[in-house]
Amino acid sequence: MNRRNTRLRREYLYRKSLEGKERILYEKKRMIKEALQEGKPIPTELRNEEAELRHQIDLEDESTAVPRTHIDDEYANASERDPKILITTSRNPSAPLTQFVKELKFVFPNAQRMNRGGQVIKEIIETCRAHDFTDVILVHEHRGVPDGITISHLPFGPTAYFGLLNVVTRHDIKDKKAIGTMSEAYPHLILNKFSTKLGERTANILKHLFPVPKPDTKRIITFANESDYISFRHHIYEKHGGPKSIELKEVGPRFEMRLYKITLGTLDQDEAQTEWVIRPYMNTTKKRKFLGD
Repeated sequence: MNRRNTRLRREYLYRKSLEGKERILYEKKRMIKEALQEGKPIPTELRNEEAELRHQIDLEDESTAVPRTHIDDEYANASERDPKILITTSRNPSAPLTQFVKELKFVFPNAQRMNRGGQVIKEIIETCRAHDFTDVILVHEHRGVPDGITISHLPFGPTAYFGLLNVVTRHDIKDKKAIGTMSEAYPHLILNKFSTKLGERTANILKHLFPVPKPDTKRIITFANESDYISFRHHIYEKHGGPKSIELKEVGPRFEMRLYKITLGTLDQDEAQTEWVIRPYMNTTKKRKFLGD
């Protein structure tokens, strides 16, 4: 199993290393296509390669014209099977963190919760790979308050690190009549205001935690971005008087997330390349929004 994982990882890194070369070649072919379509002369720096590039353009079809990226490889098999998620915590979790993780287990379909005990991250990741888990979610706390969540996609990554704020669990709400029942149906997703490239990347990581729902499911999960703070909300709805009278009930839990790092590897890889990280000077860029407008 270790040899197989090593080989697959090496193949993935090799394909990833070819991206830069393929992107340069794609740009050259794009420039030649534009010149031919607009009736302009071929750029002088490409005249020596024109014949070969035009031959490659003639051989291309819709699936090969645009180069694949490591993002395609990471989620290449996502549509073939439903996500299978392991949720665990930092060591010696407090009662509030344990309660929060129990509720997260019902938020993500096909999720399993594991008591951390004395296990190290490397052992957890290897076990999950061996049992065909697609993601590992690790929840952290500070003085009994959940303050961080890490989502690691298997087998190659990426890993996204989020801060948690304003966590309210179902357990915290005293009036149980005010909240809806916890459904285990596959939910519809609402991903709002993830318009930048980083926002699309973040939305891609979040949406692949959920399987494809049935059209008539009455469960809705929302990730709404506002000034780079992602609000998580969980609702069910009922149509008591027809399609125009919809009653919406919040199920919980609710919390805010803030992305602070994405790495191109799994949780156990300290040497993984950093794709994006928030820097101290970014806190002063109030007008700049990284995830969306």
